Amino acid sequence: MDFSRFDMRKYPTLDVQEGYREWVKTYEDTVQDVVDLRLLARIRSIRWDQVQQAVDLACGTGRIGVWLKQRGVQYIDGVDLTAEMVEVARAKGVYNHLLLNDILDTRLETANYDLATMVLADEHLSDVRPLYTEVARITHSHGYFVIVGYHPFFLMNGIPTHFHRSTGEPMTIQCYVHLFSDHVQAALAVGWSLIEMYESLVDEECIARKPNWSRYMNWPISFAMVWKKC
Repeated sequence: MDFSRFDMRKYPTLDVQEGYREWVKTYEDTVQDVVDLRLLARIRSIRWDQVQQAVDLACGTGRIGVWLKQRGVQYIDGVDLTAEMVEVARAKGVYNHLLLNDILDTRLETANYDLATMVLADEHLSDVRPLYTEVARITHSHGYFVIVGYHPFFLMNGIPTHFHRSTGEPMTIQCYVHLFSDHVQAALAVGWSLIEMYESLVDEECIARKPNWSRYMNWPISFAMVWKKC
């Protein structure tokens, strides 16, 4: 579903490349670890230090690549659509290769990775089915796919992925709403099995970092799913 039918704020909307090109300078100051890294830390089915080859889809500024490397992942490639984001990721020195490609058509080698990750990006896809198909292609048998996303509850309550320009003007990056059933149906259709799932709520830790989130106390803000190839 297009987010526009839920939009309560009516900020100007940018496409993904333009939006992240502008947001890159303040992205890491804006995105909080409690939204994504806290969920990754809850995953128990993956022994990160035993992952030989991983690919970080929609790698952005490289926050997830750094987290994976710190936990012992040996080899990490990154793929993103926005050149300015990729250059920030490159400076972190954790990726073996960084590719400026569409995550739905990565051009990566088939059955090459033990693990694929994608964090805080699915809401920018009009359809998640091509995502699960492409990740199934590039991971080998019994490989894993970890997806962390912005919770559809926030989107359906009219709060999009957004940032503020240097002028203070708020801008929305084009979003779509995917129900969890959309993810499950898309994944099952191409041979994935769901083995872990978590949701993160706005809590005291979140509010300590962003006091203006107090109005959202106990709202689900993000989710994590761990899929394994059947």
